[in-house]
Parts: sequence; structure tokens; C-alpha cells
Amino acid sequence: MIKYVLTALIAVLGALYIYVIPSDPHNVKMLFKVLPMLLIIVYGWLLLPSKRGIQHWLILIGLLFCTIGDYTLQWFVVGLTFFLIGHLFYIAAFLFCWKFSKWRAGSLIPLAAFVAFMAMRMTDALQTSGEDGLIIPVILYILVISTMAFTAIMTRQPWAIAGSLLFVASDSVLAWNKFIEDVAYSGPIIMITYYAAQYCIASSLPHLKRREK
Repeated sequence: MIKYVLTALIAVLGALYIYVIPSDPHNVKMLFKVLPMLLIIVYGWLLLPSKRGIQHWLILIGLLFCTIGDYTLQWFVVGLTFFLIGHLFYIAAFLFCWKFSKWRAGSLIPLAAFVAFMAMRMTDALQTSGEDGLIIPVILYILVISTMAFTAIMTRQPWAIAGSLLFVASDSVLAWNKFIEDVAYSGPIIMITYYAAQYCIASSLPHLKRREK
């Protein structure tokens, strides 16, 4: 029952942050931004199986780093760094649950195409705006989040796959809107897909099984 209550609270608080809470006072706005993530961490904790493996702790640590990234994204590179670290923990967790299949491995082709496309567009946009110093951090982040998606796909776990792809979608809209051109309704799109991504990743916790040796 508590899991359903938490799910409802996450949805309500997320909607309040996106649609209701004003930008000022800033600290209140930021509080409502991180509250859904804190509840997602609690939700994930409650879903932990009785027999816990390293992959479960890695996911929880990743969620924590992303929560810090939520708050610090107001200082873009700082927030980007925390999110990148969070993705590295997700990658490590998914690698422990790797289940090879040539069909799933084929997802590397569209992901590589996505990385190449986004890297070119972002490089052009950052050079044009004179923000050359962001090129390496942004491209590195694109590579890491795409790797996170690939490793999630290779787990064969639907919640993990959905969460990773939603995360890629959210951050792609954020980057496009911030550096290339305005995206209509970008704010709601970014945050809805982001909260959904983290909720899905947390929901994968009871289903993530370590690969057999």
C-alpha cells in the first residue's frame, strides 16, 4: 500500500513543481524540484529484494547523485557532473546484470547514430554561441548517457530500458532547448520524462538479477 501512496505523492509533487510552484522564491522552487526524487529514492528502497546485490546499491547511489544534480543544475557544469557520476553508477549496476543478445546488441547502431548527430549539432551550436569550453563536457555527457541506455537495454529488464530511454529523451530535449533552438513546452516535457525515467529505474530494482558466471 505504501508503494502506491508514494507513487501518487511523486506524481502530485512532480505536477506541483512543473505547473504550480512559481519561480520565486527560488529556494522553494528548488525544494519542490528535489522532493519527487527524494521520494523516488524511498520508493526504490522499499522495492529492494531481501537478497540484495551490489547492483541494487549502485542504483540507489546513482539516484542520490542525480538528486544532487537536480539542485546543482542551476550551475550547469556542476549539475552536469553530478548527473554524469549518477549515470556511471547506473552503468555499473546494469553491467552486473548484462545478458548478451545479438539482437539487443544491435541497439548500439541507433545509439551511435544518436551520439554522432547530437555531438555534431551541439558542437556547432556551442561554437556559434562562443561557449567552446562546454563542448567536451557536453559531448562526454552524451557518450555516457548513451552508454547507460545501451547497458540498460542489455539487461533485458523492461523497467530499466524504459527508464534509460526516457532519460535520454529528457536530456536531449533539455540540451536542444538550451543550446540549439527553443522547444515548445520544453519545461514540462523535460521534467515529466525525467521523473518518469527515474521512477522506472527505481522500479527496476526488484527485477535486476546479476548475470550468472
